[in-house]
Amino acid sequence: MGIGSGIALIAIGAIIAFAIDVDIAAIDLTMIGYILMAAGVLVFLISLVLMMRRRSAVSTQRTAVDPASGERITTRRTTDNGEPLA
Repeated sequence: MGIGSGIALIAIGAIIAFAIDVDIAAIDLTMIGYILMAAGVLVFLISLVLMMRRRSAVSTQRTAVDPASGERITTRRTTDNGEPLA
């Protein structure tokens, strides 16, 4: 959702900055377009950073000795995005 929002802000900002040629008193549409494009780039980059951060994997390995049989038990669990993998 964040990547799409960033792209939408960039597109809307570009349309306002370059395609609309309307003179409105006390409002600079070109500057508003540039601000929207900058905000879109910022949202896009933050979304990419957060998405790459979520893709990290966590692996846990535990070893214990069963007191009844004396066998060593090893349990491995790997998760990605907080959910167990099959």
